Amino acid sequence: MPAVERSAERCLATIWEVSDELWERIEPILAGLYPPAPTGRPRADLRRVLDAIIFRLRSGCQWNHLPERFGPDSTVHGWFQRFVRDGALEEIWAQLVRECEALGAVEWEWQAADGVMGKSRFEGAKRGPNPTDRAKQGTKKSVIVETSGGPLGVAIEGANVHDTKLLAATIDAIVVERPDPDEVVQHLCLDKAYDNPTGQAGCEAARYVAHIRRIGEEKLDAAGNKTHPARRWVVERTIAWLQKCRAILIRYDKNAENYLGLIQLACALLWSRRLHRLGWGTRVLG
Repeated sequence: MPAVERSAERCLATIWEVSDELWERIEPILAGLYPPAPTGRPRADLRRVLDAIIFRLRSGCQWNHLPERFGPDSTVHGWFQRFVRDGALEEIWAQLVRECEALGAVEWEWQAADGVMGKSRFEGAKRGPNPTDRAKQGTKKSVIVETSGGPLGVAIEGANVHDTKLLAATIDAIVVERPDPDEVVQHLCLDKAYDNPTGQAGCEAARYVAHIRRIGEEKLDAAGNKTHPARRWVVERTIAWLQKCRAILIRYDKNAENYLGLIQLACALLWSRRLHRLGWGTRVLG
């Protein structure tokens, strides 16, 4: 088969619902957390609930404006809050990362982290005046990714919190266990915002080899060439991917944990795309 046709087969359209392959990985997690009750009313269709949450994630619509095909919006919102409270969305993300890692598709050697500020429309925790948006209230998302841009951890805080103060929390939020730095040397690439003692200390505490662009450092040498390959662009690309979800681009959730849950689900969908490119591989049970 020509390479162009193989590439077209691996291409995956924007995810608006849970595929059969993805559900095979999610269903055991939800079944373990929410086993069907032997008596009483039947449990909601959790696959349809997830489809509704993804629709809201993509479209940014209000919960009470979900299409009728997803059932009562109160049921969907209630289950979403349970997923967030019980860590179900984070576990789905972690399971997909573990499966990719088992297939050799997680590269730990070079990592990168960065933050991005966004608008926050309503009251709630983890909000603050955005210094780039006339001090309007906003939320900062801090993301750490592996070599190819796969998101490993996310933390959120008010838009006025400096990137370096979120670095330790972002590293701690990595959803799977990192390899031992004594066995796998791990480099962390950061931009000039982290060029201070707090940023350096955060890298050292997590036993990373820090690569921080220094304030005032020229990007080109005397001959006009790059001094070393830039590896930070992968995290900027990942943030751009996440920002395509309208419910993430602008925060409408009053509850900060609900907003973080949406980001965790979006990160899981990014890893599901990688599994799709790998042909879904062999299922790994967590």
